[in-house]
Amino acid sequence: MSTRLDLTQDVGALTARIVDVESVSGGEKALAGMVEEALRPLAHLSVHRDGEAVLARTELGRGERVVIAGHLDTVPVAGNLPSRVEDGLLYGCGTSDMKAGVAVALKLAAALRAPSRDVTYVFYDCEEIEVERNGLLRLSRRHPALLAGDFAVLMEPTDGVIEGGCQGTLRAQITIRGKRAHSARSWLGVNAVHAARPVLAILDAYQARQPVVDGLEYHEGLNAVAIAGGVAGNVIPDECVVTVNYRFAPDLSLEAAQAHVSEVFDGFDVRFTDGAAAARPGLTHPVAAAFTRAVGGTPRAKLGWTDVSLFSGLGVPAVNYGPGDPNLAHQQGEYVSLEKIADCERRMLDWLG
Repeated sequence: MSTRLDLTQDVGALTARIVDVESVSGGEKALAGMVEEALRPLAHLSVHRDGEAVLARTELGRGERVVIAGHLDTVPVAGNLPSRVEDGLLYGCGTSDMKAGVAVALKLAAALRAPSRDVTYVFYDCEEIEVERNGLLRLSRRHPALLAGDFAVLMEPTDGVIEGGCQGTLRAQITIRGKRAHSARSWLGVNAVHAARPVLAILDAYQARQPVVDGLEYHEGLNAVAIAGGVAGNVIPDECVVTVNYRFAPDLSLEAAQAHVSEVFDGFDVRFTDGAAAARPGLTHPVAAAFTRAVGGTPRAKLGWTDVSLFSGLGVPAVNYGPGDPNLAHQQGEYVSLEKIADCERRMLDWLG
């Protein structure tokens, strides 16, 4: 198999080529190298490499600059490589989330020698894992000027519909403590696993908010995502830890979301282990409004966290827009419609052409 990307080929074929380069989070080196190699010869772009992230920029002196970004990494492969095409659908790891969007961005970078706005294309690593390893976060710390812009489009899977803002996310550990004892004399101890029932009952009864923020309806969720406890097969456990994940709407700050979780589990030992802020839709910004008119359709809320949040923190209004179906992301049977990829490419070309 060739180690080169041919940016002149059909966007669907380019997507398949990118999908077949395995790039699980932390293993993006090969694909990042291929992206850099494909972009370096394009005289209308200046290309920068930072770790396994590649940036390419036009420098035409236009009145506006937009950032088009996509992550190169995928969740672990689940027997779904190499890719295959059936009935107009491309199957394979990362097809929807989000190598189809990456292929569209690469096609734009090659085709648009004189776009109507200056464009920064960003292809980055480690989006699918913990926030501190996120390549876009690293770029924002090392090279913030390279991410500056008037508007950003994250090519996340949205099934060809603009999705505004994003939910915030946090994880917390709820620790329940008991007293260790021999399981033959269990009454001498306090079983921490049994004592976790009130935490699970709180989660089971929890009523998630569905607030409307800037005209878009979000749907929150507070759920247990892990539970750990136990010492040995003959020991009453003296500790049980329930890990919860809270997906919160952009009318809450990260601090307010943490305060809410602490209130929900009042009286329990709560420790926050990870968190990322939400982002408001920002669709009233003039550049965002122009993008909405060009792309068409009715925007909806992004039910999930994306790097729109990071751009929001940089003062750059951003939306999610890509050809994949977000409901298929991370599934073993993940696929993307070849027609949707081509349609996304056409609409983006019309906007920037």
